[in-house]
Amino acid sequence: MFEDAIPRLLAIDDSELIHRLLEVRLQGERLELHSALTATEGLRMAREIAPEVILLDITLGEMDGFEVLHRLKEDAQTSRIAVICISANNDAMDRVRGLDLGAVDFITKPFEVVELKARVRNALRLQHLVRMLEQKAQIDGLTGLWNLRYLNQRLQQEFSEAIRHGRPLSLIMCDVDRFKRLNDHHGHPFGNTVLERVAQILSAGRGSDIVCRYGGEEFAAILPSTPLRQALEVAERYRQSLESESWKGHSDLIVTGSFGVADLQMLGPEASMNDLIDLADKALLRAKESGRNRVEAARKEH
Repeated sequence: MFEDAIPRLLAIDDSELIHRLLEVRLQGERLELHSALTATEGLRMAREIAPEVILLDITLGEMDGFEVLHRLKEDAQTSRIAVICISANNDAMDRVRGLDLGAVDFITKPFEVVELKARVRNALRLQHLVRMLEQKAQIDGLTGLWNLRYLNQRLQQEFSEAIRHGRPLSLIMCDVDRFKRLNDHHGHPFGNTVLERVAQILSAGRGSDIVCRYGGEEFAAILPSTPLRQALEVAERYRQSLESESWKGHSDLIVTGSFGVADLQMLGPEASMNDLIDLADKALLRAKESGRNRVEAARKEH
């Protein structure tokens, strides 16, 4: 997920000379370099561009670098960015304070080119490992889909973006019909095979959709920039694909799914992400109560 992206490095320093120096000395490194001349600008850019690494001068005029570092680590949006403190002073207490506040490294001016590059590369490697671990913690072990933890995080993000920019957003909830009976009759290993295949069917849809395992035999798909009508069409394609699937060693078996679909337009101005999940869940329940193997749209709440 991260290998193809060019890492972003943000330098926060009140000296234009330092920024020109960094630009020259980091040439040839696979980096996208950004510059901020003030603490306020640096904090804003850190939130906007989400760099992998920040080079932070601790002697900024407007606000010292230690305060900037403290604010970066207190903000959920920037707390995981690797920060390398830079200073003209080689004071041990400054290094200790920076590390205690959450910096990953400390560099003294003037920079040694080889050392600077090595420390930046080391910080990038650290970020890569951290993100790999985070990603692993958000993947369902059986199906390879994103798990519930990721669903909640990503749906909140998409929900906020959709509201901010006035874009549509839909959510599909899916439940494998009579899954307990299927497990009882054919065994849990085959039940796992079914879940894996359902995950593959849902993942084979549109590239922009985010498919997750909600739990047990239930799945969810986040559809950014998608109104209800289109989301219903996507859900119907899912339903048909699952119903027509053939199962090796079980030629007479038909596995079906029920689907509930909701979109942002059905919610009031004070609604939350959980209200969207609740609407889709209620639509899914109606699909199951109406005979299963069907797609139901959520009903607008007043």
